[in-house]
Parts: sequence; structure tokens; C-alpha cells
Amino acid sequence: MFQGAAPLNLDAKGRMAVPAKHRDALLAAGAGRLVLTAHPHRCLLLYPQPAWEPIRAQVLAAPSLQIEAAMVRRLLVGFAEELELDGSGRLLISPALREYAGLEKAIWLVGQGSHFEVWSEAGWRTQQEAIFALGDKLFPAGLENLAL
Repeated sequence: MFQGAAPLNLDAKGRMAVPAKHRDALLAAGAGRLVLTAHPHRCLLLYPQPAWEPIRAQVLAAPSLQIEAAMVRRLLVGFAEELELDGSGRLLISPALREYAGLEKAIWLVGQGSHFEVWSEAGWRTQQEAIFALGDKLFPAGLENLAL
């Protein structure tokens, strides 16, 4: 399970060093194969390939002539890239995905259980402000009685 938020830096070539505490788990969960794709909220999603496959299948099973389904397919499957960690535990994020998510030097790797989100510094800050702005309305139906 992937959890926690880590500030990271992209190098000059657009590579992200995966923190050591997540590297082994990502490699084990995906047999070394990873998928990076776009998210509608302008971040990126990083999955071990086996966790990505059912999502990809579900998206591809949606009616291709239904406009919203086609848009989701273009975003999630269209941007999807199969990646492997290099010998130094880094992932090369393509220029297209960096541009889509507004990634510059400072980024955030945010665990989401089965996968990670990759946020720009500004995007992550905006997400946190949105959380704070919701206040007592943060918890949706089904989580309103969550004991923390």
C-alpha cells in the first residue's frame, strides 16, 4: 500500500527519483513495470502495471461513441506510458506529461493506496487549500462518521 506525501525534485532531464521506501514496493507490485498517465485534476497517476490493467480495461470497455467516455479514454489511455525505474531508482517523465501536469523542478509524490499521484508544487498547494476551504463539509456521504 502506498501512502504518504513526499516533496521531490525533477532533475534537468525530467527524471524523478522514487524514494527508497517506495521503490521496492513499486517494483514488487509491478514486477518492475509501471504506468504513468494523466489525471483529470492535472496531476499524474503512477501505477504498478498490474494495478493499472483493470482500470485500463474498464475505460476501454466504455462506449467509444459516448463523448465523455471517449474523452476519458483519450486522457487516461492516450497519455499512458509504460516505464521502468533506471538503475538509480529514477523515472523519466516525458515532456508531454510534464507539460500536462505543469511539473517543473519541485514536485510531490502522494500515496493513494494502490498508486501514487504526482503533483506540481503549485497544484499540490492548491489541493491543500481546497481541502482546508471545505472545513466541516470535507467528508462525503459514507465517511461522515469516520472516527480519526
